[in-house]
Amino acid sequence: MAGGVPIDAPALGSGFLRGKALIFPLSLVISLFFLWGFSYGLLDVLNKHFQSVLDITKLQSTGLQVVYFGGGYLLFSPVAAEVMKRKGYKTTILMGLSLYSLGAVMFWPTAHFSTFDNRIASFGGFCACTLVIACGLATLETAANSYAVVIGDPASASARLQFCQSWNGVASFIGPLIASKFFFTGKNAHNLVNVQFVYLAVACAGVAIAVLFLVTKLPEVSEEMLNSSTPAENFAADEFGNEIGQEPLYKQYNMMFGFLAQFCYVGAQVTVASFFINYATENATFSAAQASNMLSYALITFTVGRFIATALATVFQADFLLMIYATVAIALNAYVCAGHGTAAVAVLIVLFFCEAP
Repeated sequence: MAGGVPIDAPALGSGFLRGKALIFPLSLVISLFFLWGFSYGLLDVLNKHFQSVLDITKLQSTGLQVVYFGGGYLLFSPVAAEVMKRKGYKTTILMGLSLYSLGAVMFWPTAHFSTFDNRIASFGGFCACTLVIACGLATLETAANSYAVVIGDPASASARLQFCQSWNGVASFIGPLIASKFFFTGKNAHNLVNVQFVYLAVACAGVAIAVLFLVTKLPEVSEEMLNSSTPAENFAADEFGNEIGQEPLYKQYNMMFGFLAQFCYVGAQVTVASFFINYATENATFSAAQASNMLSYALITFTVGRFIATALATVFQADFLLMIYATVAIALNAYVCAGHGTAAVAVLIVLFFCEAP
């Protein structure tokens, strides 16, 4: 890599990389998982910080999550998928990193010109920055998830994807830890100066990773190669042995109910994380900095819960595990709704564990 000389593309023996040839490309892909995990960890902390500095309500602060998931992931993911189909993985990843870095660097002027008098307009600017970041992350997630699967041996695709996603969990709790030091301590608790510097560092990280992708000749996996390595008969039945029909989308009831369940799950997960700091500061005696630290601990339990659930899934049926985890999560959530004090915050942290599968 010295001197910016492009690295030769590894050989694609049998349509995928093997051994040492897989290490560096997979490491680059892992960096993408780390980026969006870190960004998500910061997002939940910004809710409380903007409430304090810009004097906005809790409801208004959820605009960050609305543009992040609604504007970025829901609306832009199809665009990213079309770009990936036409231009390939590398171009899609570079586009995602460019949008990610652009949105992050936009935080600087938005925070610089933010005042109490124009606080609503300033928050709108931060939502616009978050939207650009989310479009970049949606693009990265579209490319990285599938690339992690197809770049290596199909037999280890599930384990490889799980390993990559574990770095997403690691990064998600680093975000609140950093925020507790830079956003909620001393005079920083009442201004946006450190928000500028943190997101400038995020932008620089995005640019650095983009440069690595640019100078590295990554192997492309064509749609034909992917289809040839995954015979059509593999999709004739689901994991429970039920035949998969060719009915119209609106008649595929399992898929529709699955979509509804996933929608409710993500909505609940995002809501719990977004208002964690508010809950810990208002229902207990924790400061914003302490609550931010505790959010990072909660995200650690989420990451641990994901690994444990993965291990349990090798022994128990997935639907049985989901029923157990969901039942416990409902009970814990009921306690959190009615409880107060440190015990309720502790139960809320355990709730993150049950959200993991």
